[in-house]
Amino acid sequence: QIRLVESGGGSVQAGGSLRLSCEASGYYQTSACMGWFRQVPGKEREGVAATYTGSGSTYYGVAVKGRFTISQENTKMMVHLEMNSLLPEDTAMYYCAMDPEGCSWWRRREDPPYWGQGIQVTVSS
Repeated sequence: QIRLVESGGGSVQAGGSLRLSCEASGYYQTSACMGWFRQVPGKEREGVAATYTGSGSTYYGVAVKGRFTISQENTKMMVHLEMNSLLPEDTAMYYCAMDPEGCSWWRRREDPPYWGQGIQVTVSS
């Protein structure tokens, strides 16, 4: 059974940085598309970033491009999200997601099949 576990997050002041990590367990293939979504109560879920671990291709949401960087571990199915120049509007619950088939869901704005429990990021002004 595939399980995604997020770590990192927390509270920071505007302009600061945080790092989120997501590790997949129960998955034994060498590549997958892993990414991050975020959601604020009352608003639509927003795609933040994604990467295909096989090729290293990356995708970013407009709101975070240039400030956030998604990267992968080489030895295990794990990705990191480096979040710099954080803004109060980055405050949200961040969810890790994965699709073994690739990143087409990012382009089609669909939901990948596997999700983590979510981790809170709070940016104060």
